[in-house]
Amino acid sequence: MSSMTDIRRDDIADGIYSTKTCVAWGAIIAGAFAAAAISLILLILGSALGLSSVSPWSHPETVAAFTVKTAIWLIVMQWIASGVGGYLTGRLRSKWLNMHTDEVFFRDTAHGFLAWAVATVLTATVLASAATSIVSGGVHAVVTVAAGAAANPTPRPENDANGYYIDSLFRSGAPSANADTKDVRAETTRILMVDLKNGSVPDADKAYLAQLVSARTGLNQTDASARVDDVVTQLSAAKDKAKQDAEEARKTAMHVSIYIFLSLLIGAFIASCAAALGGRHRDEY
Repeated sequence: MSSMTDIRRDDIADGIYSTKTCVAWGAIIAGAFAAAAISLILLILGSALGLSSVSPWSHPETVAAFTVKTAIWLIVMQWIASGVGGYLTGRLRSKWLNMHTDEVFFRDTAHGFLAWAVATVLTATVLASAATSIVSGGVHAVVTVAAGAAANPTPRPENDANGYYIDSLFRSGAPSANADTKDVRAETTRILMVDLKNGSVPDADKAYLAQLVSARTGLNQTDASARVDDVVTQLSAAKDKAKQDAEEARKTAMHVSIYIFLSLLIGAFIASCAAALGGRHRDEY
């Protein structure tokens, strides 16, 4: 054991081994900051070009096109930012002497990968902080609204779902035409809200709504029933459309997540290759 220790000490004294770490954190941090800055610049440019936002009124075809454009832009962002950051990391790192070229290549690529990792975490932290500020503002607004609601806890009658069951206790076979319009509208809203939530409007509710419409508008029972059926059909179609839009949004979010994963994977590869290229230019010059 003592002879091996003596040999290692001799190797260190002769310069064969070094006690210093082979990780050049200065070059890594410099390349990471450059990559993060370029990523933010390109992200802002993408927003200006409409590559990172979509109108909530867009058709599914437009949303699909948006996801493709976003995927391409994310890959371009990672390609440019990771390439520049990785190259700077490899080029700025100190040159190693008396080392095999394969080992130099490995260390350069490792430095490029570390620079990409630091830049990714840094960019994610900045974006997360911005998102947190936005969410905090939203939470503050919700708390303010909640405080106002606590000060005036009386719910709006048309939004009181429990009122539907209470209304059913006092339904009249012949609704009065002189009833308050606001009360009639609130009761109608509660009926439709509860029935559509349950999936369908029962015939009894349709008949009662037709009586309300007939009493308020002067239409005969047949025309009032036809009007109720038409409105119920429209509301059901709107509900189905909302469900379809929500499903499309879920699929879009899933696709965007996959594209982000692929772009980050490409960025790691580009940063490693760019660092190796920068290391080669460093050794040549």
